[in-house]
Amino acid sequence: MKGVIFNLLEQVVTDAHGEAAWNALLDDAGLDGVYAAVGSYPDADLLALVEAGSKRLGVEQVALVRWFGEAALPLLADRYPEFFESHTSLFTFLPTLNDVIHAEVRKLYPEADVPEFGFVATGGEAISMDYRSPRRLCALAEGFVVGAARHFGEEV
Repeated sequence: MKGVIFNLLEQVVTDAHGEAAWNALLDDAGLDGVYAAVGSYPDADLLALVEAGSKRLGVEQVALVRWFGEAALPLLADRYPEFFESHTSLFTFLPTLNDVIHAEVRKLYPEADVPEFGFVATGGEAISMDYRSPRRLCALAEGFVVGAARHFGEEV
Protein backbone atom coordinates (compact mmCIF):
# COMPACT_ATOMS: atom_id res chain seq x y z
CA MET A 1 0.00 0.00 0.00
CA LYS A 2 1.30 3.44 -0.90
CA GLY A 3 2.49 5.68 1.89
CA VAL A 4 0.10 8.45 0.87
CA ILE A 5 -2.73 6.37 2.36
CA PHE A 6 -0.91 6.24 5.69
CA ASN A 7 -0.20 9.98 5.50
CA LEU A 8 -3.89 10.64 4.94
CA LEU A 9 -4.82 8.37 7.84
CA GLU A 10 -2.39 10.17 10.12
CA GLN A 11 -3.84 13.53 9.14
CA VAL A 12 -7.51 12.58 9.59
CA VAL A 13 -6.82 10.91 12.95
CA THR A 14 -4.73 13.86 14.14
CA ASP A 15 -7.31 16.39 12.92
CA ALA A 16 -10.18 14.53 14.61
CA HIS A 17 -8.53 13.23 17.78
CA GLY A 18 -5.14 14.92 18.18
CA GLU A 19 -1.53 13.87 17.73
CA ALA A 20 -1.56 11.82 20.95
CA ALA A 21 -4.31 9.62 19.48
CA TRP A 22 -2.20 8.91 16.37
CA ASN A 23 0.79 8.01 18.52
CA ALA A 24 -1.40 5.77 20.68
CA LEU A 25 -2.65 3.95 17.57
CA LEU A 26 0.90 3.42 16.39
CA ASP A 27 1.86 2.04 19.81
CA ASP A 28 -1.21 -0.21 19.96
CA ALA A 29 -0.46 -1.51 16.44
CA GLY A 30 3.26 -1.97 17.18
CA LEU A 31 4.29 0.33 14.31
CA ASP A 32 6.84 3.14 14.08
CA GLY A 33 4.66 5.38 11.89
CA VAL A 34 7.34 6.48 9.43
CA TYR A 35 5.54 6.48 6.08
CA ALA A 36 6.91 8.33 3.05
CA ALA A 37 4.14 9.24 0.61
CA VAL A 38 5.97 7.58 -2.29
CA GLY A 39 6.93 4.48 -0.30
CA SER A 40 5.18 1.12 -0.36
CA TYR A 41 4.22 -0.57 2.89
CA PRO A 42 2.59 -3.83 3.90
CA ASP A 43 -1.21 -3.88 3.82
CA ALA A 44 -0.92 -5.45 7.28
CA ASP A 45 0.21 -2.07 8.66
CA LEU A 46 -3.08 -0.45 7.66
CA LEU A 47 -5.05 -3.40 9.00
CA ALA A 48 -3.18 -3.19 12.32
CA LEU A 49 -3.97 0.52 12.60
CA VAL A 50 -7.63 -0.09 11.79
CA GLU A 51 -7.82 -2.86 14.39
CA ALA A 52 -6.12 -0.64 16.99
CA GLY A 53 -8.45 2.26 16.19
CA SER A 54 -11.50 0.04 16.36
CA LYS A 55 -10.55 -1.22 19.81
CA ARG A 56 -9.54 2.19 21.12
CA LEU A 57 -12.66 3.99 19.85
CA GLY A 58 -15.14 1.14 20.25
CA VAL A 59 -16.15 1.45 16.60
CA GLU A 60 -16.54 -1.40 14.13
CA GLN A 61 -13.64 -1.69 11.71
CA VAL A 62 -15.84 -1.27 8.63
CA ALA A 63 -17.33 1.96 10.01
CA LEU A 64 -13.87 3.24 10.89
CA VAL A 65 -12.51 2.56 7.40
CA ARG A 66 -15.57 4.20 5.83
CA TRP A 67 -15.07 7.26 8.07
CA PHE A 68 -11.40 7.40 7.03
CA GLY A 69 -12.31 7.45 3.33
CA GLU A 70 -14.93 10.13 3.81
CA ALA A 71 -12.62 12.31 5.92
CA ALA A 72 -9.63 11.79 3.60
CA LEU A 73 -11.35 12.73 0.34
CA PRO A 74 -11.18 16.52 0.93
CA LEU A 75 -7.46 16.14 1.61
CA LEU A 76 -7.05 14.32 -1.71
CA ALA A 77 -8.98 17.08 -3.48
CA ASP A 78 -6.65 19.67 -1.92
CA ARG A 79 -3.49 17.72 -2.78
CA TYR A 80 -4.53 16.72 -6.30
CA PRO A 81 -6.93 19.41 -7.56
CA GLU A 82 -6.21 18.53 -11.18
CA PHE A 83 -8.29 15.36 -10.75
CA PHE A 84 -11.31 17.29 -9.45
CA GLU A 85 -11.41 20.73 -11.05
CA SER A 86 -12.79 19.71 -14.44
CA HIS A 87 -15.80 18.00 -12.82
CA THR A 88 -18.99 19.46 -11.46
CA SER A 89 -20.61 16.24 -10.32
CA LEU A 90 -19.92 12.83 -8.91
CA PHE A 91 -21.51 11.38 -12.06
CA THR A 92 -18.66 12.69 -14.24
CA PHE A 93 -15.92 12.27 -11.64
CA LEU A 94 -16.31 8.62 -10.67
CA PRO A 95 -15.71 7.14 -14.13
CA THR A 96 -12.27 8.81 -14.17
CA LEU A 97 -11.00 6.60 -11.34
CA ASN A 98 -9.72 3.81 -13.60
CA ASP A 99 -8.74 5.67 -16.74
CA VAL A 100 -7.33 8.89 -15.33
CA ILE A 101 -6.56 8.80 -11.61
CA HIS A 102 -5.33 5.22 -11.27
CA ALA A 103 -3.62 5.44 -14.67
CA GLU A 104 -1.59 8.38 -13.32
CA VAL A 105 -0.82 6.46 -10.13
CA ARG A 106 0.48 3.55 -12.22
CA LYS A 107 2.67 5.90 -14.29
CA LEU A 108 4.29 7.26 -11.14
CA TYR A 109 4.38 3.96 -9.27
CA PRO A 110 4.33 1.01 -11.70
CA GLU A 111 4.25 -1.44 -8.78
CA ALA A 112 1.10 0.14 -7.29
CA ASP A 113 -1.78 -2.27 -6.81
CA VAL A 114 -4.87 -0.10 -7.29
CA PRO A 115 -8.48 -1.26 -7.22
CA GLU A 116 -10.56 -1.54 -10.36
CA PHE A 117 -14.04 -0.10 -10.63
CA GLY A 118 -16.89 -1.01 -12.92
CA PHE A 119 -19.62 1.49 -13.74
CA VAL A 120 -23.06 1.10 -15.26
CA ALA A 121 -25.30 4.08 -15.86
CA THR A 122 -28.71 3.16 -14.49
CA GLY A 123 -30.61 6.15 -15.84
CA GLY A 124 -30.64 9.89 -15.24
CA GLU A 125 -27.95 10.91 -12.77
CA ALA A 126 -27.66 7.39 -11.32
CA ILE A 127 -24.73 5.03 -11.61
CA SER A 128 -24.02 1.57 -10.27
CA MET A 129 -20.45 1.04 -9.11
CA ASP A 130 -18.52 -2.21 -8.71
CA TYR A 131 -15.30 -2.47 -6.64
CA ARG A 132 -12.64 -5.13 -7.27
CA SER A 133 -9.51 -5.49 -5.18
CA PRO A 134 -7.83 -8.31 -3.29
CA ARG A 135 -7.46 -5.87 -0.37
CA ARG A 136 -11.22 -5.95 0.20
CA LEU A 137 -11.32 -2.33 1.32
CA CYS A 138 -14.74 -1.64 -0.15
CA ALA A 139 -15.61 0.42 2.96
CA LEU A 140 -12.72 2.74 2.07
CA ALA A 141 -14.02 3.09 -1.49
CA GLU A 142 -17.49 3.77 -0.11
CA GLY A 143 -16.11 6.45 2.19
CA PHE A 144 -14.25 8.07 -0.70
CA VAL A 145 -17.49 8.11 -2.74
CA VAL A 146 -19.44 9.71 0.11
CA GLY A 147 -16.64 12.27 0.56
CA ALA A 148 -16.60 12.98 -3.17
CA ALA A 149 -20.37 13.43 -3.18
CA ARG A 150 -20.01 15.99 -0.39
CA HIS A 151 -17.21 17.69 -2.38
CA PHE A 152 -19.59 18.12 -5.32
CA GLY A 153 -22.55 19.09 -3.10
CA GLU A 154 -24.43 15.88 -3.80
CA GLU A 155 -25.90 13.00 -1.81
CA VAL A 156 -25.46 9.30 -2.42
